[in-house]
Amino acid sequence: MKRILLPAGGAVLATGLLAAGLAGTANAVPDWAYDTLAKNAPDAVAVAEFWTKANGHTNNLAKATAYTDETIAASKLSASGGYTPDGKPGVVAPIGEEKKSAAKVKNINLPKTIGKVFFVDSEGELKWCSATSIQSKYRNLVATAGHCVYDDKKNASAMDNWVFVPGYYQGKAPWGVYVGKTAYTHYDYSVYNDRDRDYAFVTVYNGIHVGGGKATQVTAKEFADYKGAKYIDEKIITKDEYAAGYEKYGDLGPFKSKAVDPKVETVAKPSDAAAKIEDYIKTGKDGVQLVGAEVVESVYKAASNGLENGNKFERLSTVVPISLEDYNALKAAKGEGKFLGTLAEVKDDKGNVIGWTKQQFFVKKWVKTTVNIKYWVETYFVVEGYIKDAGRLGDNVGGQGFTWNQKPEQTVFVFGYPAAPHPDGNKAYTGVTPKWTYGKTSGKVYTSAAEKVEEHVGLKSSFTPGADGGPWLSKYSNAKRLGYVSGVTSLFGDQDKNGRFDIITSPYFDGETATVYTKAAAVWSGSIVKK
Repeated sequence: MKRILLPAGGAVLATGLLAAGLAGTANAVPDWAYDTLAKNAPDAVAVAEFWTKANGHTNNLAKATAYTDETIAASKLSASGGYTPDGKPGVVAPIGEEKKSAAKVKNINLPKTIGKVFFVDSEGELKWCSATSIQSKYRNLVATAGHCVYDDKKNASAMDNWVFVPGYYQGKAPWGVYVGKTAYTHYDYSVYNDRDRDYAFVTVYNGIHVGGGKATQVTAKEFADYKGAKYIDEKIITKDEYAAGYEKYGDLGPFKSKAVDPKVETVAKPSDAAAKIEDYIKTGKDGVQLVGAEVVESVYKAASNGLENGNKFERLSTVVPISLEDYNALKAAKGEGKFLGTLAEVKDDKGNVIGWTKQQFFVKKWVKTTVNIKYWVETYFVVEGYIKDAGRLGDNVGGQGFTWNQKPEQTVFVFGYPAAPHPDGNKAYTGVTPKWTYGKTSGKVYTSAAEKVEEHVGLKSSFTPGADGGPWLSKYSNAKRLGYVSGVTSLFGDQDKNGRFDIITSPYFDGETATVYTKAAAVWSGSIVKK
């Protein structure tokens, strides 16, 4: 099913896509859409333990990497026109500043509200983006990019095991782990993958601290059935010890083996090569196999016939029909020295091209593969720890304000965890600690047909992916570490094509963005720890 649920009065298509404008629908399609991430306390506890439990000596938070597949502009972003506010500018004050005025200060301090959102993407990989806590009625709301909640390019569901960790640093969660409850985004983003709406507001449960506990040795079955934190210790043993243990416990026992460090070496032609040639080619015999080594045409033609190393391997060196697409791709590869064979056009009697072929050239190579076998015995442990309520997100780290329909060329501070290298391979950031960049937003909008972008705000910056989802804060007070979220980092571009990112973009926050935010900001979540 597609990820989004329609409020009462709407309709859901059989495919799970939200339906709009269908006969019999009483209400217009709203600007907002939502999806449940962790539906109840037990599910939320399981998500938190997934990230914080020790697997050996490291938790999954420390194993995650920056989510970089969604954010690099495929081509140069085009600048044109100006923004189109759909109403009057609006603001919502940050937590603690509802009745105060901003102070003027000079030093740059990182906001306490920023952190990383962690999730499992559609490929099953552990990933993270940047995000911030934001003002809401129940002090339980996170703002980030839409693609840090939904894998829109693969048209997949909401990310699994979604959590926010403010102040994250090297596997540590100083203010707790906040499990996502409900994600809100714009209807057009959820249904049409509209990158002009690449933002999301996620309600989170109260944070939790997971720790302490005692490790207890258990059986393999008890280990498999246990849902909490657990780990396996491995001890290397001899082949004889493995044989004795395996005979006693079988496949489901703790005695394990696997082939490691395979070694392939060239050997002489076996004495029975002629008689057993098909066996040697198909599957090999006694660890020896006859394979083909690709060479250029001149080397192949100079080789002799026979079964020795370096002799022609005729059956692999035949002419093969290919498509025009393959022909063009191989032609380009040959120009780069990546294809050693030959290409040809097939013509009819009138000289018209009616087909295409390729021919690769191989000589015989006798190889023997040997492997080492690793033997070990596993000992299983479960860890019965504690889970402690850390309180509401906004009470612990505060929350940024929110603003929309702002004029162009506004000064903003952008925060995030840049991590990926530049296109030329230079790695300027590590993603370990948060960074900041600032400047005036562009007076023109940035567009990209490839990325489905028609109205993005641009900012000159050397930030790299990993910072995506991070907040763009206007009227930022360095002393109070608070400002107003007026955007979130969506795309990274290399405008002058010199191999370095030099621009970041954000969707323009308008009245429809405010509608999505307002809906999310009024939703309660609560605690997941039994009192």
